[in-house]
Amino acid sequence: MQNKVCVITGGAGSIGAASAKLLRDEGAKVMLIDLHQAALQKTASDIGGEVAWCAADVTKSDQVKNAIAATVERFGKIDVLFSNAGNFGTVAPIADYPEDVFDSVLAVHVRGAFLCAKHAEPHMNDGGSIIITSSVAGVTGDPGVYGYITAKHAQVGRRRVRAKEAARRNSRVNTVHPGPVDNEFQLHVEKNLSRVLGRDATELFNEIIPLKRHVQAEEVARSVLFLASDASSFTTGSLLMVDGGLSA
Repeated sequence: MQNKVCVITGGAGSIGAASAKLLRDEGAKVMLIDLHQAALQKTASDIGGEVAWCAADVTKSDQVKNAIAATVERFGKIDVLFSNAGNFGTVAPIADYPEDVFDSVLAVHVRGAFLCAKHAEPHMNDGGSIIITSSVAGVTGDPGVYGYITAKHAQVGRRRVRAKEAARRNSRVNTVHPGPVDNEFQLHVEKNLSRVLGRDATELFNEIIPLKRHVQAEEVARSVLFLASDASSFTTGSLLMVDGGLSA
């Protein structure tokens, strides 16, 4: 990854930050994009080195375009786009699921990844890599998780389309599918699920995951590194499960 330029959305979250640190350690230059400026500043400062940041809402085309322009101005090129921004929404029966929440979840995951690719790819070198964070929820389903699971499945469809187009430039497009992650985002998800299921969702996941634990953000980052690097030079249009066997 020496001197490769990597753009990471959701850069202030645990997976974004862990991926940024690992890519930086491997010699990459990193632009972190996130909605939360203070968290971005802290993350970039904690990682150090060639790590820049730009606050942007990935659902807003003009803000994404400006963040990509800032990346090119700072580093001169883009080699890797890691579309990692996400939100969860809520858990509710379909009759009670709020329409605005459903729309907001699809906007961040689906529209956000679309806009990032739309604005970044013209500036990407041939042979680049696009990675999209989907989830084990992108290949399975759970009651009441309408926004999140729909969005994560949509990421798979967009990956299939984009992989065939990007191949013209020898560029690769893949999705990474973490299982339940040991972070604040997942804890929020599990608190919602616990109310619906009537039992502790964290304990339930640890029971049903074959490896009997949540994945660490650093473990997801190692999969991101594989897809970002030349180690995956003939891997495109694929999904990489990092779920401890949950989807097996």
